[in-house]
Amino acid sequence: MKSKIIALALFVFTAISVVLYPVYQSAGAVTPVAPSAHARPRVEVVFVLDTTGSMGGLIEAAKEKIWSIATTMAQAQPAPEIRLGLVAYRDRGDAYVTRFVDLSDDLDSLYATLMELQADGGGDGPESVNQALYGAVHNMSWSQDPRAYKTVFLVGDAPPHMDYQDEVRYPDTLRAAAAKGIVVNAIQCGQNGQTTRDWQQIAQLGMGRYFQVDQAGSAVAIATPFDEKLAGLSAELDATRLYYGTAEEKRKQRRKLEATDKLHATSSLESRARRAAFNASGSGAGNLLGEGELIEDVVSGRVDLVTIDREQLPEPLQAMAPAAQQTLISETARQRSELQQQIQELAEQRSAYLKQKVEALGGARGSLDHKIYTAVREQAGKKGLHYRADAPEY
Repeated sequence: MKSKIIALALFVFTAISVVLYPVYQSAGAVTPVAPSAHARPRVEVVFVLDTTGSMGGLIEAAKEKIWSIATTMAQAQPAPEIRLGLVAYRDRGDAYVTRFVDLSDDLDSLYATLMELQADGGGDGPESVNQALYGAVHNMSWSQDPRAYKTVFLVGDAPPHMDYQDEVRYPDTLRAAAAKGIVVNAIQCGQNGQTTRDWQQIAQLGMGRYFQVDQAGSAVAIATPFDEKLAGLSAELDATRLYYGTAEEKRKQRRKLEATDKLHATSSLESRARRAAFNASGSGAGNLLGEGELIEDVVSGRVDLVTIDREQLPEPLQAMAPAAQQTLISETARQRSELQQQIQELAEQRSAYLKQKVEALGGARGSLDHKIYTAVREQAGKKGLHYRADAPEY
């Protein structure tokens, strides 16, 4: 009798949990990512970026460099799962105070948001740094895995408003970050003395590093003879993706494809080449494929094609006979493999070319690229991730 009562209680508890879960989600709660016993190591990075009027040069540099920063992070051994997030901030009275892109391996969608950012607003000196840092620590779906390398890069040129009485101030937020295992780094643009003092204290309390760069970020920006070919091959590789799933899953996949189309249409040739290099890395599959990509799921054996409902298949396959569907999948998989091989070879040549150019210029130790790489290499090493000692990917 007692066992029946326990079983009934467990059933009721499970049913209530299932019913209330959507309510919890719709209330704006962030669901942390649970650790997996066999998961790859995780690198989770949130950029907290001042987007007021004085930050135009740095914002444009970020648009150009986000892919090479991701590729640098992908060079660890073993190859990590990389999730990036973004907090854009200004100040009260501006068009927005904060804008969020949650942590995700879908870098295309993050990049689409980054492309929309323009420097505007500000003007009174201090900005809403406290609110931005609070959001980065508390409103992102940080992993619960204690082995994950979790970090914030605060990037700005103006100190925080400490006169807003209804905000949590950064020392309290940084204590919460430490409790979650999040390292907070501070990158100062320009030479404002008060910003220097606050940024140094933020880095110290956040157990991170403080860096100073010029107002435009001092990022390495060198075109290569391989960029055009890499960008073209990358577009061809994107065209091999076929998605399946429910109507809701297809809507999500469509948004990802729209983000990819946007970056091909609006980003620079060099940026598209950097994205190609990242997608060809051991960490790039999550961004390239996303969720519910038919070719990968069938070829890997995760899904049996015959078990998928016809209406959930990609539209081009719905009218095909099963044999024709399988032929298309096999041919597309072969084409994808060939494209990936070509991209990997060109990406390696591009990387060698850039390193040679940077060395000829006397190195890039003062660049945004190198300073971020230095912090990541040192901090991720404490989590068992090993990076080369030479230089970042440019």
